[in-house]
Amino acid sequence: MNASQVYDWLLERDSSFEVSESTVRNYVRVLREEYQIPKETAPRSYEAVPDPPMGEQGQVDFGTTQNKKVSGGEIKLYFIAFVLSHSRYKYKRWLDRPFTTKDVIEAHELAFQWYGGMPKELVYDQDNLIVVSENGGDLILTEEFQTYRDKRGFNMRVCKKADPESKGKIENVVGFVKSNFAKHRVFHTIDSFNDQGVSWLNRTGNAKVHNTTKKRPAEVFLVEKQHLKPVPNMIQVHQTYDNSIARSVRKDNTVRYLANR
Repeated sequence: MNASQVYDWLLERDSSFEVSESTVRNYVRVLREEYQIPKETAPRSYEAVPDPPMGEQGQVDFGTTQNKKVSGGEIKLYFIAFVLSHSRYKYKRWLDRPFTTKDVIEAHELAFQWYGGMPKELVYDQDNLIVVSENGGDLILTEEFQTYRDKRGFNMRVCKKADPESKGKIENVVGFVKSNFAKHRVFHTIDSFNDQGVSWLNRTGNAKVHNTTKKRPAEVFLVEKQHLKPVPNMIQVHQTYDNSIARSVRKDNTVRYLANR
């Protein structure tokens, strides 16, 4: 039993129980040490999935970090990461505000430019910038992203969030970016952060020997690059914010506009 369950069972048997959960956790920890009771774990069983052929698949996911600013205080940063499933060759793009669908499309174009081509299939989770809903197995995409997909002609596969069997490669990349690149890094400007990110990709992200493949992604990518679909012209995505109206978010997480909350 874990401490949370012990606490719940105590409450179930005595509704007047007034000891805090942290006290119960400390008590259970002492009991474990005194009687050498190990924590019982029930890990999920995973079956190794063979790497797809070269140029066949890429995976995409988002992440956020909290970084200190050089001017003081903290800032929340957002990034989108890409990885080729065979070579594990990575790309990422940072923003100092939440992504819009246009930002996602622009990031795809920059990633294809980085790779010098695109894979046949891209794997995503059910992000609302890309997928509106799933109706009986048929994906309903946001209008902008559907138009973009039609232009580029890549296949899509959407899986559930935090699904390591389907997109564990990109989830590992997101964790790697957070722990190895972003952690303790001081933010100056978003352009410098992206420049530092490119340097990190070349220096570490794609140059370090991968734990699973035991190969350097940059070296394997030199071969995989030849199997990517060509992307002749970069699609220009124009951001339009003419209708944006600045408003402060109140401490109760609401926004006031024209006497509405």
